[in-house]
Formats: sequence, structure tokens, C-alpha cells
Amino acid sequence: MKYVYGPVPSRRLGRSLGVSPIPSKTCNYSCVYCQLGRTDHFTNVRKDFFDPQEILKEIFQSVEENRSIDYITFVGEGEPTLCKSIGYLIDQAKLTHFPVAVITNGALLYDEDVRMDLRNADVVLPSLDAGNEETFLKINRPNKDIKFERMVEGLKQFSKIRKGQLWIEVMLVKGLNDSEEEITKIKDILKDVNPDRVYINVPIRPPAEPWAEIPEEESIAKAHEILESYVIAGYESGEFNVDPDHLYDEILKICERHPLREDQIKEICLKFNVRPEEIISKMRNDKSVKEISYHEKRFFVVKPKMEGKA
Repeated sequence: MKYVYGPVPSRRLGRSLGVSPIPSKTCNYSCVYCQLGRTDHFTNVRKDFFDPQEILKEIFQSVEENRSIDYITFVGEGEPTLCKSIGYLIDQAKLTHFPVAVITNGALLYDEDVRMDLRNADVVLPSLDAGNEETFLKINRPNKDIKFERMVEGLKQFSKIRKGQLWIEVMLVKGLNDSEEEITKIKDILKDVNPDRVYINVPIRPPAEPWAEIPEEESIAKAHEILESYVIAGYESGEFNVDPDHLYDEILKICERHPLREDQIKEICLKFNVRPEEIISKMRNDKSVKEISYHEKRFFVVKPKMEGKA
């Protein structure tokens, strides 16, 4: 399928059916920690990159085939709110009677249309990685049209109208936003946002910039204490939903959106009685696959083709 993938294991949303309504790496941020690399299509203009009806067709088909999911999640391989029809897609997806989540960088919440689009989602998970303009520019590297204070005000306004849960995600990067001073600034903003949950995350997969490192454990612990957060810094576990008849291609599809560790690939292969050595060897000889060593683990990443680029 082109727009829907999964179910995939999620440390926040259980078994999540992912929906990507935008082309790969189409975003208004170019975060230093992004697991998909630097942003290729840097834009802050909302539009329909794909036919919404085609996306819905895949959603309904996938739900029929996967009744054991916990959420339908709009996440994209960039920023999903750049999809102009996301509000319509959310409302239609809710007709399946499964809860709908949106994972977003939150940058466009200053736009009233975006706030209204996300209002009916059961869970919205915006990012807030900085408590001031200087750190915001260093870590998120936003489109020139996005200003820190405007973004924060949009988050505050959305918190007043949302109907579902609001879970804030804070990605900590060593030396950028992991000091007590930086974390306290984020805490001060969150007092006016009043989220239902705060999650702390760290770059567990190879980041866009190799110098974007995981903070020291003491810094993570201090952040947890200050933000009273849920910590999801560890590696996720759980099964990926794949078609065993096309196992190699299915693994490559996952690696386009979600860099896989070598041990995860082995688990997928063994589940279907396929020798992991054969698949991994084939991946190492595949020019579309990049193997990266990060924190003593081996990851496999596939660079997606840029379809639907505007």
C-alpha cells in the first residue's frame, strides 16, 4: 500500500496503523535528530499531495484486514498537517470506530484551520523541544515562516479547544536542550498548555546529524523529574505486520519509514521461518539500503523515492 502501513508497534500508541498523507521528507522543520535524515522538500504550504479518497480507500481496506489495532495514526514521513485535507481524513477515519491519533511537530497550530482540523482527533501528539527561540532554531531548524512565539501561542490555543487527549513529546539532544535551565523553560510553557501527558524521548535511531547524541542518564532523569513525564527513551518492542509472501519488499517498506535494527529484522524473518542471514545479506548488497552503526547497534535505512513532490 502507498499511504497506509502497519500495524507497527509503538511505545505510546500500542499497535498503530500508520497513515502517511504526504510525500517522504516533506516538512516545515529539519530537525537535527530526525531518523529519516534531513528534509528534502522544505515547505510550509498546505496542500493535498495525494487524492484524499485514495488515502481513505486504503485506510478502510487496512482496517478490515487488521482488526486488532489500537489506533489509526496520522504520522507521515514529514509533517502530516501539511496535508490540507487532514481534518476530513481524521473525521472519516473515525467512522471505523477506532481511535485516531495525530503525531505532529505542532508548528502549524498557529493556523486556526489546522487547530480545527485536529480538534476531533482522539489523541494529538505535538512536539515541544525548546523553551526559547535560540534553542528552537538550533534543534528544529524551522521554515523561515515559523516563529517560536507564534508556534507556542498556537499550541496554547489548541489546548483550549481540543476534544481529545493532548500528549506533548520532548526530544532531548545532548548539549542542546538537556540542561536543567532549558528543561525548566519548557516546563514554564507547558504550565499554560496543560497537556494530559508529557513524554521524554531521545534519538535512539541514527539522526540526521551525527553529532545529535543521546543525553547522559542524569540529564534524562532530571528532565523526567522537572516535567513529571513518561519516559519512552528505550527501544520499542513488538511485531510488525508484514506479508510473508513478499517478505523482503515488506521489510524494505518498513525501513523507508522506520529504520530497523538488525535484531528486529532477524525477529521478523524467524517468525516466518526465513533465514535472517539471507535477507540481511541481500539488504547489504542492495544499493537502495544504507547500513548505519549507531550506539553499538546496526540499523538499516531505505531512502524512499520522492513521489508527489510539489
